[in-house]
Amino acid sequence: VLRDDFRQPPGDVVVAAGEPAVLECVPPRGHPEPSVSWKKNGARLSDKDQRLTIRGGKLMLASTRKSDAGLYVCVATNVVGERDSQPAELLVF
Repeated sequence: VLRDDFRQPPGDVVVAAGEPAVLECVPPRGHPEPSVSWKKNGARLSDKDQRLTIRGGKLMLASTRKSDAGLYVCVATNVVGERDSQPAELLVF
């Protein structure tokens, strides 16, 4: 089972370059409990990037750069399938 509604979709974030940014997402309820990953501008983010941490539903960027700006989507995945949240915009000034 994977429900349609995200318990908390990510919201838009505005941050100064060099500052940390956090996008939060609480995935829909599901059985088994869905895992969370993130996409930026349609491309899946890799947690191999040392500046990002994905923990629980949070995406944390240690030190934002102008290039981090874009549309982020929280993706909930379990054996049944996958659901994308509404996109949230990260603005870096």
